This record gives sequence, C-alpha cells and structure tokens, in this order.
Amino acid sequence: MAILRFRIYWEDDDSVYRDIAIRHTQNFFDLHGCILKSYEFDSKHKATFYRSNDNWLRGREISLEKYDKDYKVEPLLMPETLIGSEISNPNQKFIYEYDFNKAWHFMVELITVDKEENKKLTYPCCVRTEGIAPSQYGTKGLVDSRLAEMEEKYDLQPDALADGFSEEGEDGGAEPEEEAATETDGENDGF
Repeated sequence: MAILRFRIYWEDDDSVYRDIAIRHTQNFFDLHGCILKSYEFDSKHKATFYRSNDNWLRGREISLEKYDKDYKVEPLLMPETLIGSEISNPNQKFIYEYDFNKAWHFMVELITVDKEENKKLTYPCCVRTEGIAPSQYGTKGLVDSRLAEMEEKYDLQPDALADGFSEEGEDGGAEPEEEAATETDGENDGF
C-alpha cells in the first residue's frame, strides 16, 4: 500500500509547515482532519481543497460539502474522493483553504511516496513539525509561556533594564560638553 507524504505550508510563511503521511486509499476528509489537528485548529468552519499546478493556480475543487456559491464545475466531495485518485504527478500540489471568513490558506505538496507503511504509525499522521503554527483565534497560551520563559532566561523584565545602564541624561549631572565649557571659562579668567 502506498504511503503519501505531503508537506503542508502555511501560505504566509513557508518556514512553517507540517509533514503528513497518509495512505493513498484514504480520502481528503482524512487529510483535512489531520491538517487541522497538526496546526491545532478546530473543525468548526468550511473548508476546501483545490487541485493545483507548479504555479499554485486553482483547479478543480474538492470540498467538504457543496456550498451555496457558483461553481464552474461541480466540486468533488472530500469524504468521497480518495487521495490516490487525484495524484497525477510525483510533485502533485493542492491548495487547502479553511474558514472562508478568515481565509486560512495552506499549500499542500506531495514530497515522497513510500511503498511500505510504518507499522508503528496510525495513518493519517503528522510526522514532522517546523515552526510555530499561526494562532487560529489570537494569541496561544503556548506562545505566551515561551515568551515568559525567554523573559525569565534573559531577564527581560521592565525593572531589570537599569542594571548598570541609565537613560541619557538620567544621572542628574551636567552634560560632558557643559562641564568642558565651564572648565575652559575658568582657565581664561586668569589672562
């Protein structure tokens, strides 16, 4: 049985991606669920895949359901469409759109095909994670805790700024240029 490995890039930052392994006999609904889980998104919104080419142009739609919009061609439905049936080349690409109001876009690219399954994995599954996922609804608690750890590690608390450093003119004394002028004026008094 062929195992397909897709790399799912977040459109806004291609250094943020997830690699998902899935059987060619599984459907797009399975892939949809695994993408959401790997990016820690909920499954409350509309979603669709588009076949794509190397230029990331949108082709035929593979939708979660038939939505109330005009279609040039009737969409395929995720639960009924096997992934293997939509692979036409070794670098097959899809565009995945989630939550049409927020318009989350992900670029889905086939990166490898394995002939053997890994018996330790339950497919589909996320096999690699790179970068911090975008937050679906705002700031994530995980990001906050990482920021707190960095603040603690590097002592970035606001009250820690004064350790050996002062703001310009904060020492209360005269500026060096003013002191130099005063000394020079005093020397000239004797001539």
